[in-house]
Amino acid sequence: MANIKSQIKRNKTNEVRRLRNKSVRSELKTRIKTAVAAAETQQESSVEAIRSAVKKLDKAASAGIIHKNQAARRKGRLMARIAKMSQAQSEEV
Repeated sequence: MANIKSQIKRNKTNEVRRLRNKSVRSELKTRIKTAVAAAETQQESSVEAIRSAVKKLDKAASAGIIHKNQAARRKGRLMARIAKMSQAQSEEV
């Protein structure tokens, strides 16, 4: 444990930020999963789910929780995955 007053405060703020970042990252994963699931089942709400996932990724990047390049990469992979699914579904029909 730190003896220096400023380091004790720094440890407290780091813990608060860690917990906040953890919840945001968890929500990102959840939003991406729901967007993929909605696109798989061709629900009407799939567009809203995708929009919500992209919005959360952008907000996390702007808050510094994830890097902006990581947000861009995740959005690109999400869109590619959904496009691939929709293409496969259109070929089945």
